[in-house]
Amino acid sequence: MRLFITYLIGLVFGIGIAISGMANPAKVLNFFDVAGDWDPSLAFVMGGALIVTMIGYRFVLKRPGPMFSGAFQLPTRRDLDLPLIAGSAFFGVGWGIAGFCPGGALPALGTGRSEVLIFVAAMVAGTLGAKWAQGALKRRAQSTAEV
Repeated sequence: MRLFITYLIGLVFGIGIAISGMANPAKVLNFFDVAGDWDPSLAFVMGGALIVTMIGYRFVLKRPGPMFSGAFQLPTRRDLDLPLIAGSAFFGVGWGIAGFCPGGALPALGTGRSEVLIFVAAMVAGTLGAKWAQGALKRRAQSTAEV
């Protein structure tokens, strides 16, 4: 049952991404082109998503717990650190260059377009590279602390 619900949630998300135009890199890039051929329609998509999320959180968090897990997984940190800021910057630059973000690229994989496949491959490589770099930095800090 859990797998079926997960599939349905992903399906609704993918359909929403496709209908909104977030899987179309040209539409996304036109949203970022405020000095040229600006398309403000994605601001309404993002605003609508924010409203739905705010309302959804109010209802969901009143429940004693999630339906398919033992506890809610909510962030506890509120500080701004280098990984958060750098990750946000990389996300924004990548979105502005490619016209894809992970949420728009994953549903667009079904189109089989080469630019989507390249973006997702680069995204996976970047994620693995970042995890490797974090591990290397952590190991280096531990070895320095031991000396």
